[in-house]
Amino acid sequence: MRPLLAGTALTFLLGAFSNLLGQSSIDHVVIVLDASGSMKQKMPGTNQPKMDAAKEALVEVLSNIPQTTHVGLVVFSAADIKDHWVYPLGPRNDDQLIPAIRNINPNRGTPLGQYIKIGADRLLEERKKQFGYGTYRLLIVTDGEANDRDLVERYTPEVLARGLRVDVIGVAMDQDHTLATKVHTYRRANDAAMLKQAIAEVFAEVGGNQSGNVADEDAFELLAPIPLEVASSAINALSQSGNDPIGTNQNFAESSRRRAPNPRPHTTTTHTTVHIDKSGSVLKLVILGGLVLLVLLKAITKR
Repeated sequence: MRPLLAGTALTFLLGAFSNLLGQSSIDHVVIVLDASGSMKQKMPGTNQPKMDAAKEALVEVLSNIPQTTHVGLVVFSAADIKDHWVYPLGPRNDDQLIPAIRNINPNRGTPLGQYIKIGADRLLEERKKQFGYGTYRLLIVTDGEANDRDLVERYTPEVLARGLRVDVIGVAMDQDHTLATKVHTYRRANDAAMLKQAIAEVFAEVGGNQSGNVADEDAFELLAPIPLEVASSAINALSQSGNDPIGTNQNFAESSRRRAPNPRPHTTTTHTTVHIDKSGSVLKLVILGGLVLLVLLKAITKR
């Protein structure tokens, strides 16, 4: 029975890896949009509300993203919306996406920490479903500090430690957001043009490194004979999921605060360039998959 189970597992793993390596790379971006009452205020030197400027920028930029970029839009504090996921994470559908953006109207407070978790959890859920294949990014567009700063302080290091990219755009703020020095990139948007440019830059970075798949002989040459104890350790690491919802694993949360990656230093320019290695997650998947196969093969030959 055990050889049969091992053989079935081998077949499943080989099929899964073949399917993943044969498909196009997908970028996943969740936008967390601030629709608090302060977004009703005018952009400096204009009569245009911040929210109107944000909606115009999002409509223009998102209307041109490629189909290989899946986008989700989650909005906090907006008036008269039934679901804070005004556009669920997935391929772009302008018939649904554009009206969803245009119907956003600001209303109440700034529960940013709560929505950092909501956006990050959705990315982690998708990453788990895709076996880590693709890229995963959280874009926060806000004009003020959070009402739940304790949650921002608690969740942000864990989001970073789990390997999600985090970009923040500060909309017409008197001073930089407290997240400015804690995330991968921070951009100031002091007028409508800067806001549109900031959003466009983020999505240009998302699609700017189309490294393609790694389904070639060079990748598999890395799968040299590996000691069983090393393979077993790798499999044990696989069981320690980094895709569980943010804040649910206290041990992981505490350790992530100690080992969260140090983002690039804050810059006084409007942007910081981030280069994303799309092939990295796939290559790791191939290597770890090879480790799993090696262990299963050893188990079969011992029977």
